[in-house]
Amino acid sequence: MMNLFRKKRPPEAEPEPASPPEAVETPSAPPPPPTAGPQSYEAWAPDGPPGAVGAGGLAPQLVEAAPEAAETLPTPPGLSPEHPLAGQIARALSSVYDPEIPVDIYQLGLVYDVALNEANDARISMTLTTPGCPVAGSMPSMVEHAVATMVEGIGDVEVDLVWDPPWSPDMMSEAAQLELGFM
Repeated sequence: MMNLFRKKRPPEAEPEPASPPEAVETPSAPPPPPTAGPQSYEAWAPDGPPGAVGAGGLAPQLVEAAPEAAETLPTPPGLSPEHPLAGQIARALSSVYDPEIPVDIYQLGLVYDVALNEANDARISMTLTTPGCPVAGSMPSMVEHAVATMVEGIGDVEVDLVWDPPWSPDMMSEAAQLELGFM
């Protein structure tokens, strides 16, 4: 990946101090326990268990996409907006992050084409920011995993890495360009 995309994140806020002992808190129900459903992910690499780091010491990240994210994402390239799986595929693709860039691969413009056959088998053509990207060995597996587990009704998923056309910052969405300081 290019260091051009490194962006300092603001430090996390310190937790608020506990209430003084004389404060009275109203009882409330405890928050529900986290669920490990098909949209709850942690770092994963194809050569190890969740939390493992792949080749080059980096692991692409899967994060849970916000439920409303599919409504704001454009239709994946190659699919009709009316296709019943288009929104789910867009949301699954937008859940995959490169560990060096704070923008998902979908908004970065790394996904060039999504083709579905009659059995809803998916073939995804994508690229990386550079051919020497340290996550080149693990990113296709991450994308396959995200689409296969997050898209209800999907068949087999295959991801092809392509280098033509070469990726450029012009391929990013406007939101990604703003996030990375290109606008």
